[in-house]
Amino acid sequence: MSSQSISELLQTQVQQAANDGRALNIIGSGSKHFLGRQCEGATLDVSKHRGIIEYDPCELVITARAGTPLKEIEQTLAESGQMLAFEPPHFGEQATLGGTIACGLSGPRRPYAGSARDFVLGCKLLNGKGEIMQFGGQVMKNVAGYDVSRLMAGAYGTLGVMLELSLKVLPRPAATITLFNECSETDAIQFMSSLLSKAQPVDASCYYKGQSYVRISGSEQSVIEAQKKLSGENLSQHSHFWQRLREHELSFFNSDKPLWRIMVKPATAALPIDGEWLLDWGGAQRWLYSDVDASTIRNIVQQHGGHASLFRGGDRSNNVFQPLAKPMQRLQQRIKTSFDPNTVFNPGRMYAEI
Repeated sequence: MSSQSISELLQTQVQQAANDGRALNIIGSGSKHFLGRQCEGATLDVSKHRGIIEYDPCELVITARAGTPLKEIEQTLAESGQMLAFEPPHFGEQATLGGTIACGLSGPRRPYAGSARDFVLGCKLLNGKGEIMQFGGQVMKNVAGYDVSRLMAGAYGTLGVMLELSLKVLPRPAATITLFNECSETDAIQFMSSLLSKAQPVDASCYYKGQSYVRISGSEQSVIEAQKKLSGENLSQHSHFWQRLREHELSFFNSDKPLWRIMVKPATAALPIDGEWLLDWGGAQRWLYSDVDASTIRNIVQQHGGHASLFRGGDRSNNVFQPLAKPMQRLQQRIKTSFDPNTVFNPGRMYAEI
């Protein structure tokens, strides 16, 4: 079946669901189905709407259908010495481009290169009325004044079905090394947050099991110079440490307890919550396994200027993301109504009222 036929089939399914008042649960490969709240609805399979549409390495832009496997895109970019700079987690062999952007997830390079949202240039979308809409394009400038295409990043499919996406890509660094040091959590936080304000070619840093890790990437000369200024032992490239961190394959993630994703300012001191901690993104993203109740965790995090989301496990029928303030809740609801007036797509995936 051609991509146009698949697109028309998806459009028909959405139109029928809207007319019948039925909900649809958008699924690509299902690799990120565990994220967000539990939601009901007939499955809308978008995995067959796949394929790279346009890619010119000289333009640093790739356009692909949303069901395209992420590994296919990354392999194509690697052949031209390029990459998705936000280093997206896969969480599954068949992870798709659409699911990656819908969940808005970024890997270890995020604080230094930007988030998934920052690299979205354009999007073709199927809205809740079954209308196909085009936003953005293949250049950074968006003259519309309101960047709708980037609004899809992190919306968890609640606004529509992404059909095609255009992303900015970047060259892969010529050289990369990882240095590690044994230290306390307090020292690691101070060290990692200080790196954010220094002119060093650092593109990842974390604290794990009593050791701080820093990845240096760039030209061979810049990496050599940075290594002279940053102390630490050299980690073997064969360990695939950052990939294992990105994919939650480190031993830290082998737990049956609820996993919390906590976002704070990088220099925030260690939070007084009992549990097991791993600090990523230079201290800004902190993973926590804990049996402490959700309201206590959120209150403590909020007191420190951050927010907490239940990433994996625990009660998925209640609040998973940080509860919204009333003005923000009303804004989110208006946006949802604009794109999906009949509440067809993934109802309740993010919040019960959206």
